Amino acid sequence: MSSGTYGSDEVGALVIDIGSHTVRAGYAGEETPKYDFPSHVGILEMPNDENAMNVDDTQTITMPKKKYFFDLNSLRVPRSNLYMQAFLKDGMIDDWDLFEQIMSHTFDCLCDKEQGPQYHPIVMSEPPINQRFKREKLCEIMFEKFQIPAFYLAKNAVLSSFAQGKATALILDCGATHTTAVPVHEGMVLQKAIVQSPLGGDFILSQLKQLLDNQHHEIVPHYLIKSRDPVQPYEQPKWTMKTNLPENISDSYKKFMMKEVLQDLAQTVLQISDTPYNENEISQLPRVAYEFPNGLNLDFGEERYRIPESLFNPSIVKGGNVQLTSMLDLPRLVTNSVTMCDPDVRSSLYSNISIVGGNSYFLG
Repeated sequence: MSSGTYGSDEVGALVIDIGSHTVRAGYAGEETPKYDFPSHVGILEMPNDENAMNVDDTQTITMPKKKYFFDLNSLRVPRSNLYMQAFLKDGMIDDWDLFEQIMSHTFDCLCDKEQGPQYHPIVMSEPPINQRFKREKLCEIMFEKFQIPAFYLAKNAVLSSFAQGKATALILDCGATHTTAVPVHEGMVLQKAIVQSPLGGDFILSQLKQLLDNQHHEIVPHYLIKSRDPVQPYEQPKWTMKTNLPENISDSYKKFMMKEVLQDLAQTVLQISDTPYNENEISQLPRVAYEFPNGLNLDFGEERYRIPESLFNPSIVKGGNVQLTSMLDLPRLVTNSVTMCDPDVRSSLYSNISIVGGNSYFLG
């Protein structure tokens, strides 16, 4: 743990980075987060007689006791009536009770159990469009509930800019739910020039799912599979379903586990074209094979370039509607954001464009 000085004592500051896909947490001074877990939490409600509340002489209401599951290893175990829930909406905290549970889990992982977070200053990232009352609510929880000694909220775009040694930059944050162009000048976010588009990682995954649905391929998550046999490419998969699965597996859990398969497919197969997209040229490039959890073998050609290309040109999506084609693509996000800034800083922004977020890890 990297040590800093607070109140004449050496303490370790904690850094928490909240995203729409995952929450990252670790110690200040280290290069990588110590923990990385999903922003969706598994919740299991269990009746608890101790939480019974008498409404009147004839009626008693039993308040269910909730058990929470945070890390992927525990979430990959199917449980009856377990449902998935996110605490963020549009990149900002929406469910404060669930946020408190996530913070408690984070501090349990990072802090000494006897001391807790009371001796650790906290640095936390926030979206550039965060609302004031949400910031006040967040500070109230951190100070009053968790009793932390010091708290600093930093815009994630500013942190991304400083991480690259730049005080002025245009940060293109391409995350799970949306993409945001944020101009940073001398360490300050230019709020009036922030531009956002709903095109993001979830949009890419929805296209992948539509592609597989059109080809009549079923997405089978890992938790359903007991065994599988090797098959040739494009042959029907031969797999056996587990027989001891719990009953009442929720739809939200099924969707979460299917999304995990799609995310692995996207990270393995999809690639950004190095040249302007041309379907005839792309179709001549080598195809890439992928094996699904149930043993299905497929190879992907031009679609592995076409799907991520929709971030730069939404009209390329087959079957796209008017609303989709009118969305701001990444080049227009950049130009619109820079145009809304003062002319004096435009050249420095254009010369310092940084792409961050999960979609920046696409090949190409």
